[in-house]
Amino acid sequence: MERNSFLKLVKNYKAVFLDSYGVLKTHHGLIKGVENTLDLLRSQGIRFKILTNDASRSRQQQVEKFNELGLTGLTTEEIITSGTLARHFIEDKNLQGSIAYLGTDSAASYILQSGRKSISIKEVDLENCDDIAGFVFLDDEGFDWNTDINKTINLLRIKNIPVVVANSDKLYPVSFRDVAVGTGGIAKLVENILGRKFIHFGKPDSQMFVYAYNLLSPSQDFSKNDILMVGDTLQTDILGGNKFGLRTALVLTGNTSNRKADMLISSTGIIPDYICESITS
Repeated sequence: MERNSFLKLVKNYKAVFLDSYGVLKTHHGLIKGVENTLDLLRSQGIRFKILTNDASRSRQQQVEKFNELGLTGLTTEEIITSGTLARHFIEDKNLQGSIAYLGTDSAASYILQSGRKSISIKEVDLENCDDIAGFVFLDDEGFDWNTDINKTINLLRIKNIPVVVANSDKLYPVSFRDVAVGTGGIAKLVENILGRKFIHFGKPDSQMFVYAYNLLSPSQDFSKNDILMVGDTLQTDILGGNKFGLRTALVLTGNTSNRKADMLISSTGIIPDYICESITS
C-alpha cells in the first residue's frame, strides 16, 4: 500500500484516536518529534484521545509517566485506559462479595479502588471461596506462573462468576525483537481450557471506542467520518477502528515494521485506510 504523510493526512479530520505504545513511545522511550505533533494538533483545533490497553496504571499515573519521558501538557481527560473501563464495569455491577484477581496489587488498588474487598489469586483458598463474586485478569506480573494460573483455572471451574479481562493484549514488545505474553493471552488460554467467554475491555473490542466517541460528542458535533484511529497493531488498533466504523492509519514505529506491513495486511485481511511511517512526518 502507498505510504502517506500523517501531518498532511490529519488535517482532514476533526479528531484523532492515538494508541500509546508504538505510536507515542516504544521501549526506548518517547518517539522523537511526538510532542511537536501533539502541539500541532492542539494548535489546529484537532481533538485527540490516547487509547491504551495498559490496565496497570491509572490515567493520572499515565500522565505522570509521559511527563517522565518528556511529554508534558497531557491531561487525564485525554487518556482512556482499558483499566478505567473495567473499573466502571465492576462498580456498575455492584457484585456482592470479594473480587479475586490475577496481577499486581498496585493494579488491583486502582481498578478495584471503590472500597470493595479484593483478594489476590495467590491468597485464595479453593476450599473456602464462597465469598468470591467475580474475577479480574489485571496484568502479567504479580503472581507465580507455575501455580497461580492453575489456581485461577480451578477457581473458575468451581465458581460460575463474572470474569473481566482488563487488558485484551495477547502479547506486547519488550525489545526490538522480543515479545512477552500479555494479560489477554493468559485469559485466552483459560477461556480455551474452560470453554468460556470472558468480558474483555480494550482494543479491538468496541467499549473503548464507544467511550472515547461519547466523550467527544457533548462538546462538538462529531461523526465517525471526522475521526482517525491511529495505531501500530493490526489486530487491536486497526481492527477495532475498522469495526467501529472509523478511518484507520497504521504507523510503522511499533509492532508492525515497514518490511512486514504489506505481508501482514494481506495475510490477516485487516486493511487500514492509510499507512504512515510515523505520526511525526
